[in-house]
Amino acid sequence: MPCCKKKTKPAEVSATEAKKKATRVYHVVKREDGKWEVKFAGGEKAIKLFDTQKEAVEYSKVMAENQDGALLVHNSKGKNKGRIKSK
Repeated sequence: MPCCKKKTKPAEVSATEAKKKATRVYHVVKREDGKWEVKFAGGEKAIKLFDTQKEAVEYSKVMAENQDGALLVHNSKGKNKGRIKSK
């Protein structure tokens, strides 16, 4: 019998499922100054700023996994690029 829980990869979910299941939804958005910010859904202040989208997504994945939340990544034009549910 294993002593530790098996980590699972994030699975894609719909917007409705993310809202129902996730207590926290993290958004990765490009700012006008060219930096990428991580913030909560409905939040005004950025949690953290990054120079690249890749850095922001990796940070957000870890945060979402720890908080049993969801991650929503926007492309630079503000359109929804994808949703990833993390456990």
